Amino acid sequence: MLELRPTCEHCNKPLPPQSTDARICSYECTFCAECAEKLLHNVCPNCGGGFEPRPIRPSKNWKDNNWLQHDPPSEVIRHRPVNTALHQQFSASLRYIPPAER
Repeated sequence: MLELRPTCEHCNKPLPPQSTDARICSYECTFCAECAEKLLHNVCPNCGGGFEPRPIRPSKNWKDNNWLQHDPPSEVIRHRPVNTALHQQFSASLRYIPPAER
């Protein structure tokens, strides 16, 4: 189950559970859309994978207790600003390879 991390790992922007601005990689590294696109160039600085919009967990109990109240978001903030110079070197070749082919 997704943790629904509360903030962007780089800029620490709040990303509440209903945010359509959250982007995650397959390891659930979490960044805001602006950082993922403009700073990271769709290359996760932690694994090299790409980003996708984070799904929104239902805010109501539509079925079988699968909802935000039963499975609340994480409160653990992982603020780890990216070293942009190092990331530019790391992502230089990866950003031109589609995430599905990395």
